[in-house]
Amino acid sequence: MSGTVSTIIIVVILVMILFFAVKNAIPHFRGEGGCCGGSGKEKLIKPAKLEEVIATKVVKIEGMRCENCHRRVQNALNSIDGVNAKVNGDKAEAVVKLGRDIDDNEIKKAVTDLGYKVTSISIS
Repeated sequence: MSGTVSTIIIVVILVMILFFAVKNAIPHFRGEGGCCGGSGKEKLIKPAKLEEVIATKVVKIEGMRCENCHRRVQNALNSIDGVNAKVNGDKAEAVVKLGRDIDDNEIKKAVTDLGYKVTSISIS
């Protein structure tokens, strides 16, 4: 008798775990959840309007898998004063226009702090 009760308890626990796993996965499969742990509803920060563009850099980035990833990277770059960035997920890159002199390490840190890998930064 106690073996049957134990089996029923284990089955109930497994069903509950499966239920919550599927429930949390459904938004991801519909493209609403981010693979990077985001909600998929992060608002895009408008790039700053620069009075003068002193340089344009192309930042190659690995690890962006979805639109939420692209938004997160673009928002992080655009939060740097003097940056106007646009991320192209198909090319796995960000085109970064600079309104002031910004060290490549600052750009790289903004991306790597999110968990992505910067493979190169070049002047366009």
